[in-house]
Amino acid sequence: MEAQRPVPVPHHSSAGATTAKLEFTPALARFLAEEALPGTGLSLAAFSAGLEAIFARLSPRNQALLKERDRLQQKIDDWHRAHPEARTGAPRAVLEEIGYLAPEPAPFAITSSNIDNEIAQLAGPQLVVPVLNARFVLNAANARWGSLYDALYGTDAMDGKTPPAQGGYDHTRGAEVISWSKRFLDEVVPLKGLKWADWTGGALPLMDPGQLVGRAKDNLLLRHHGLHIEIVIDPTHAVGRSDPAGIADVILEAALTTIVDLEDSVAAVDGEDKVAAYRNWLGLMRGDLAASFTKDGRTMTRRMAKDRTYEAPDGQSFSLAGRSLLLVRNVGHLMTTPAARFDGAEAFEGILDAAITSLIALHDLKQLGEVRNSRTGSIYIVKPKMHGPEEARFTNDLFDAVEDLLGLARNTIKVGVMDEERRTSANLAAAIAAVKARIFFINTGFLDRTGDEIHTSMLAGAFLRKADIKSARWIKAYEDRNVQIGLACGFAGRAQIGKGMWAAPDRMHAMLTEKIGHPMSGANTAWVPSPTAATLHATHYHRCSVAERQKARASEAVTQLEELLTVPLALGANWTEGEVAEELDNNVQGILGYVVRWVDQGVGCSKVPDIHDIGLMEDRATLRISSQHIANWLLHGVVTKEEVEASLRRMARKVDDQNAGDSLYRPMSGREAESQAFQAARQLIFDGVRQPNGYTEPTLHAFRQKEKQRNG
Repeated sequence: MEAQRPVPVPHHSSAGATTAKLEFTPALARFLAEEALPGTGLSLAAFSAGLEAIFARLSPRNQALLKERDRLQQKIDDWHRAHPEARTGAPRAVLEEIGYLAPEPAPFAITSSNIDNEIAQLAGPQLVVPVLNARFVLNAANARWGSLYDALYGTDAMDGKTPPAQGGYDHTRGAEVISWSKRFLDEVVPLKGLKWADWTGGALPLMDPGQLVGRAKDNLLLRHHGLHIEIVIDPTHAVGRSDPAGIADVILEAALTTIVDLEDSVAAVDGEDKVAAYRNWLGLMRGDLAASFTKDGRTMTRRMAKDRTYEAPDGQSFSLAGRSLLLVRNVGHLMTTPAARFDGAEAFEGILDAAITSLIALHDLKQLGEVRNSRTGSIYIVKPKMHGPEEARFTNDLFDAVEDLLGLARNTIKVGVMDEERRTSANLAAAIAAVKARIFFINTGFLDRTGDEIHTSMLAGAFLRKADIKSARWIKAYEDRNVQIGLACGFAGRAQIGKGMWAAPDRMHAMLTEKIGHPMSGANTAWVPSPTAATLHATHYHRCSVAERQKARASEAVTQLEELLTVPLALGANWTEGEVAEELDNNVQGILGYVVRWVDQGVGCSKVPDIHDIGLMEDRATLRISSQHIANWLLHGVVTKEEVEASLRRMARKVDDQNAGDSLYRPMSGREAESQAFQAARQLIFDGVRQPNGYTEPTLHAFRQKEKQRNG
C-alpha cells in the first residue's frame, strides 16, 4: 500500500508567493493531474489554489456549524436534566428559545432550472449504489431498463414463494410470468376489444393509439405515465416461440435515477480509498468504466449501456437514454479525511468531495467522454446529514465557491437535501429556502432520522422497541410533512420528493404489496435495493399517477410541527425479560453483522443476514439506529452492561456461523479482544451517548484504519 503522507501542491498566490497550505496524498495529486483535470481547462496548480482559498474561507465556518450542533444538544440535555419528570422531548417553546427551531419562512417557490426530465417530469424508482464497487455501480447505471420476465421469474414477486433453482427452465413458472405480465399490460396499455393474452400479432389495437411511440425492428415501444415499455417480439426466441404474438419479453423503463454513493454505503477511510471512489465516478462521467468478473467459469466484462434507438410512427429516428441519470452523494459536514490536509490538519471531507466530484462531472458537461449523463448541463449532488437551514446555507455557499473555481454558471451544481436529521425535518421549509435556486430533491429516511431522534432526546427516557417506533405518531407526521412541504414549495414538475429504502432484496412479493404506498403518498421516487427491485417497483408508477396524487395532496394543510416533535418514548411499557432480550439480541446481531464486514473487509454496504437469517441491505444508517437504541436502553436501565456484553459474545458466534462460507471472513468469537470489528461494535454501543449526533463514522473510520495498517 502506497504511503499516504500528504504532499504540498505548490502554486502562486495572488501576491506572487508560493504557498502550500493545501496538501494532497501522492495518489490523489497524481489522479487529479493525470486523470481528472486533463480536458477541463484547469491545471493542478490553478485547481489547488482555488480549492485552498475555499478551504481557507469555509473551514472555520464548517467547524462553527459542528460546534453549534454540540451547543444545541447540550441545551436540550440540560433541559432534560432540569425536568426529569417531564417524560417528553424538549417543548417547542424551548427549542425556539435556544435556536433549534428557525423562523418559518414566508411562502415561496423553488426556482431550480435546467433539471433533467428524469427528476422534474417523471416518477420512478431510484437506486443507491456504493461507488467503490465498480460492478455494482455499472449494474445500477444500466438499470434504466429491466426485464419484467426475469424480475418475476427469479424472485418471489408473484406469489411469495421461493423462486426455482437456477439451471433449466421451469415451463409452469414461465407461463405464470407471462400471464402476470400480460395482465399488467392490460391495466396500463389496454387493447381495444381483447386482452394481451389473446393478441396474436400484426396491428396493435391499443385502446389509446397514442401510447405506441416507437419501434425497434419488430419491437414495440409504448408509453404510460411518461414511462416506456418495450415489447420484445422474437418468434425465434425460446420464450417467444411459444407465444401467440411472438412476445419474448417485456422491458420496463425502471431506475430513472441512481445515487452513486461516497457516503453511508462505502468504507472510504484514507487517500487510497478516496482515489478509488473518485476514479469510479470519473469512469461513469466519461462512460469508460468497466468491471471484469468470473461467472460460470467464464470471464465477463461489464460496461455502460448505450442509448436505445427507435423509429417514431412518423418515421423519424429518436433515442432514449440507456442509463440512469447519475447523481452523486457527497459526505456530510462532520468528517475530515487523510486524503488532503489544510493548514496542517486533515481537511473537511465534504468540501473536498464537492470540489472533486464536481470537477469530474465537467467531463460530462464538456462531453469529453463516450456517453452523456445530464442533458441539461447540470451536476447533481445529494447532500446528507445536514442539520437545519444554516447548514443548508453553508452547502449553498460551498457550491457557489466550487462553481466559481470551475468556471460554471451559478446553480449549475444542484443539491439534494436529505431530510434525515430531526433539525432539518423540523425546519424543512427554511432548509429548502436556503437552497431554493439549486434544489432538486428531498427525501425521508426512517433509519438515520430515528437515530437522530433517539440521540437528540436521549435523556428524555427509554425509547420504544424499534418495530414500534415505526408506527409512532411522529413517523406519520415526518412522512406527510416531507410531501406537503415539498409540494407547497413548488416541487411538482420541478424536483423530486423521495421516500426511503425497501431493505429486503429477497422479499419482492412483500415489496410489490407494500411499496405502492410511496407513489400513493405523492412521492415521485423511492429507493430500492437492486436493479431487479427497480424493475418491479416501476410497475407501481404505472398503477399510480404520481402527478394526480400530487394534485390531490397540494391543498392539504401541513401537518402540525407538534406532531413531528412527539418523541416515541416507551411510557408505561412493561416488557418481559424475554422481550427485552429479544430486542437486545436483534440490535446486537445487526451491529456485529454489519461492522465485521466494514472493519475487516472494507465493505460499506451489503446484504447482511438478520437474526432470523433474512438478508437485509445494511449501511451506516442501520448501524446508527441500532447502536443508539442500545445506548438509550443502557442509559435508562432497561438493559445492563453485563447483559449487553453477554449478547455481544452470543451474537458474535451467530454472526460467525452466518459467515462460515466466506473465505475472507475472520471469526470474532474466541478472539474478541483482538478483533477490531468486535471492539468497534462495543465502542459504538458503550460510547453511543457521547458520539456526535449518534454518528458511527468516527468509530468505524478509526478501527478500519487500524485494521488496514495492521495488514499493511
